[in-house]
Amino acid sequence: MSLEQAARLALQCLDLTSLNDGDTAATVDALCRRAVGPEGRGPVAAVCVWPRFVAQARAALPAGIHVAAVANFPDGSLDLDRVLREVGEIFGAGAQEVDVVLPYRALIEGRHSEVAEFLSEVRHATRPLTLKVIIESGELTSSELIADATRLALMAGADFVKTSTGKTKVSATLAAATVMLHEIQASGLGNAGFKASGGIRSVVDARAYLQLAAQALGVEALQARRLRFGASGLLDDIEAVLAGQASQAVNSVY
Repeated sequence: MSLEQAARLALQCLDLTSLNDGDTAATVDALCRRAVGPEGRGPVAAVCVWPRFVAQARAALPAGIHVAAVANFPDGSLDLDRVLREVGEIFGAGAQEVDVVLPYRALIEGRHSEVAEFLSEVRHATRPLTLKVIIESGELTSSELIADATRLALMAGADFVKTSTGKTKVSATLAAATVMLHEIQASGLGNAGFKASGGIRSVVDARAYLQLAAQALGVEALQARRLRFGASGLLDDIEAVLAGQASQAVNSVY
């Protein structure tokens, strides 16, 4: 796969994201303008923002670009009432997608049944939104825990299983992605997708994930319905590569 091919695929699968504490309405306006992009570049898949900015983003974007927002983020609280309130706010404001954090600390403590019940309730409450479950793979201490988290999310009916919030010391890694993609493939759920998020800043980085996804799920999965990248800085490098420049960002996923 050439860098240009990888850049075009990554653009089509990009959740352009801003989840900083200091985000303002001006931040979201700028994000939405970047999501649409200049004529000829092509749009991103979605814009991901805090729940309070969903209505603004939805009004600013064409229908073809989805709006996503986060719940129990980034802490992964097991407080179901809180998550249901946030999901209601997100749905009511017009979002199409929601990213929810799996209660990974509870999973680490061995409270699998509580996590499973939580995810089941969240899935019920989020329909018909696209549900992405963030497992916070960098905080899970073994491949077995990453696999457990992925299976729990898939069994609950998640549309995507996502690596990271991007708010921890370790975010997306190829090692975690390999485990997650294997579990998605082994599940037999032909519509389940994978999202790599956190620390992916270059087309070289993105290409490595694209190649892993193609190996595990087939080349037909390299589309926004099955594959996403959660990033903000990645778009800079995509645009550089599409303009005929070398990939500028430092590779960070190995």
